[in-house]
Amino acid sequence: MILLAMVLVGAFIALANGALTSPATASRVPLAAISLSDRDGSKPKPSPAVATAPPSPDAVAASSSPYVIKHILPIDGPLHMGDHYWDERGAPDGPMMITVDLAAQTISVFRGGHEIGTAAILYGADDKPTPLGVFAITEKDADHVSNLYDAPMPYMLRMTNDGISIHGTSVADGYMTHGCIGVPTPFARQLFGAVKLGDRVVVTRGKMLAVGDTVGTVL
Repeated sequence: MILLAMVLVGAFIALANGALTSPATASRVPLAAISLSDRDGSKPKPSPAVATAPPSPDAVAASSSPYVIKHILPIDGPLHMGDHYWDERGAPDGPMMITVDLAAQTISVFRGGHEIGTAAILYGADDKPTPLGVFAITEKDADHVSNLYDAPMPYMLRMTNDGISIHGTSVADGYMTHGCIGVPTPFARQLFGAVKLGDRVVVTRGKMLAVGDTVGTVL
């Protein structure tokens, strides 16, 4: 009994000092290293233990035309919460492609195979996980408000019929979404202006891309 009491007291002290993780803290999702492998040579950190979404009925078939990665933005080091970059210089006209890596918590935007934007993201890590797969953008609404949560979702790009979308938000440590992909609002504004209905969004977990890779090979 004395030993048990000592263990319980020790655990309480450790929890108060942050040495143990409370259930509330455990739901926080740490930012992993960026997923594009030749950005700084790093590999993604192990992904947190989160719920896995079942295949979405809104997922579409990948395009039969290969989409080859030809250039990646030269960004030094990993992305941190709130970081975002947009640079279209030197990128040719061509088809758009959006890739999302949930393990690395990053989104990348490609035009003609050239990355023109990237940002750290929030995603669904509770009982409403972000689904994996290939999705087509089916709706654009710059001033959208969620009818489920009565929350603003600026520059919304709808991916599924049940409300999963990419939209602007405050991207900060300790937050997650109800399944949507949250990006910094300034980045969302630029993304909104660059894409059109029907453009593809490829959502994976822990799939890395390098120059010369074909997007279809990571699915």
